[in-house]
Amino acid sequence: MAELVTKSAGQEEQETIAGIRGAARRLTRFNTVVAAVVVLTVLVATVVYAQDKYSLMSPGGIAFSDFRGYEDWAAVSSARQDEILKVIVANPKMITAYKAGVPGNGQPFPEGSMIVKLQWKQKKSTEAQFAVDVPDFFTQAFVMEKDSKRFPKTGGWGYAVFNYDPASDKFTADPKSPSDCGNACHTAVKTKDYIFHPYEKR
Repeated sequence: MAELVTKSAGQEEQETIAGIRGAARRLTRFNTVVAAVVVLTVLVATVVYAQDKYSLMSPGGIAFSDFRGYEDWAAVSSARQDEILKVIVANPKMITAYKAGVPGNGQPFPEGSMIVKLQWKQKKSTEAQFAVDVPDFFTQAFVMEKDSKRFPKTGGWGYAVFNYDPASDKFTADPKSPSDCGNACHTAVKTKDYIFHPYEKR
């Protein structure tokens, strides 16, 4: 009789241990699922944020995503207009054409050439030991791309403006920028393939 009681106690102990192990396994699986959900949520949020700018489309059909990676493009030139400072950058295809002498050699830029004018509101530096204007905050990305099939009426160039709001850290497509908005002012440099800014070899 005592042996049966002892055996039952042992069985109960084994069942208790098995139950604890089972609960531990379930808890581990639950924690794994929770961790996976958290990681997935972070990844989705990151992707959504990263895609926010490049999901924009101008009224004229210019996609901001066409200019993906412009942050790393080579500088072509700079300009100053009233209270705006501009840095002009171009994609590798356009830089290669510049180095080959386009448009000064009378040749047009190749299809797929892209240029971006990055525009900042300017201010007087309070730190420099000399008088100098420096960027205050970023305001716009003015973009141009060469695609003669899509933009035959504007010398093959499509134009768009994407505004930036520092307060919200968001870009928006400028509602007043149809694809040919830049053509009127760029007609003055038609013989230079509608490009104002020269590229100086350095």
